[in-house]
Amino acid sequence: MKALIFTLSILASTLAFAAETETVGVNGMVCSFCAQGITKKFQEQPEVDKVDVSLENKFVKLTYKDGKKLSHEKISSLLKDAGYEVSFDKK
Repeated sequence: MKALIFTLSILASTLAFAAETETVGVNGMVCSFCAQGITKKFQEQPEVDKVDVSLENKFVKLTYKDGKKLSHEKISSLLKDAGYEVSFDKK
């Protein structure tokens, strides 16, 4: 019984610290230079821990720092100012 409780507490603490991610579609990204620019732009944001850009699949996956998140308005602004179209229906 103690082992089960210990295991559940470890699992619960692991889930509590799981980083939140968001995947955003990016239309207009056509080259590795585009992907590098998008990566740099999001790495500059204090809420973002990690950025993964898929040039082939036209999306950016953002991993946020604990308790932090960018609004859709901020994401749209960053991408639209750089000349891209944004889609939030990516899974």
